[in-house]
Amino acid sequence: MIQSARIVVSLLCLVLAPLANANSKPISRDIELTEQVLAVSQLAEQGDALAQEQLGVIYAEGLGVTRDDVRAVWWFRKAADQGLAVAQNSLGVMYAKGTGGGKNENEAAMWFRKAAEQGLADAQFNLGVAYETGSGVVQNQIEALYWWRRAGDQGLADAQNKLANAYRLGEGVGKNDAQAMKLYRLAADQGLPVAQNDLGCMYASGAGAPRDDAEAVSWYRKAAEQGYAIAQYNLGVMYEKGYGVVRNDAEAARWYRKSAEQGNARALEAIRHRGAL
Repeated sequence: MIQSARIVVSLLCLVLAPLANANSKPISRDIELTEQVLAVSQLAEQGDALAQEQLGVIYAEGLGVTRDDVRAVWWFRKAADQGLAVAQNSLGVMYAKGTGGGKNENEAAMWFRKAAEQGLADAQFNLGVAYETGSGVVQNQIEALYWWRRAGDQGLADAQNKLANAYRLGEGVGKNDAQAMKLYRLAADQGLPVAQNDLGCMYASGAGAPRDDAEAVSWYRKAAEQGYAIAQYNLGVMYEKGYGVVRNDAEAARWYRKSAEQGNARALEAIRHRGAL
């Protein structure tokens, strides 16, 4: 069965913006963090939006300080109120997760929109997820696709994967396996394991391209080696059946175990059925 975690993705999978951006220097772990925190704090207190955003990350991640989500939200808001897109997105994430205060999907969507309209790909993706799930906005698959397309055009792998899912399933767009495969490959080539797995599924089923079990195995392996449980299970199936590889029950059992250790129910069933525990 083709499975994809991103098909039912929730805002809980969103991540904070990285410590570095185009206009600021990254916070390095190679030098004394305390000195950096002090320097960033001084700039933040003076009203520097980039420093305020970085200080929010410092508190959110506990970098050189005790983790404090309330302070993180406070500093993200200071920077967001000055119009800094990355801070607006981070603030949206905090509201979406209910971190540092009460969960507020309306606030989350509002901040995602502010950042998305400035062209921030992560925020465009997040706003698309909000529209997909009806979190803080009226559920609207067409709007979700619009924002994912904007993020995908900037090369964001998660957005490319979401668009691929839509084309594969015909959700909000006409079903188009060839377009789905193209988008999965764009995301898979960036190393996104869920896209690598789904690209493998396309090759295994002959959807969007002629069936190619060896190519399917190659993509399953890439995702499985990154620890993606669904791909580990799929790779186990290929070894058990001898599809695209020489049949090898020991390898099948090994990959089933790896998947089962992460709680994959199908892998557990496969192990029990074959007495491979």
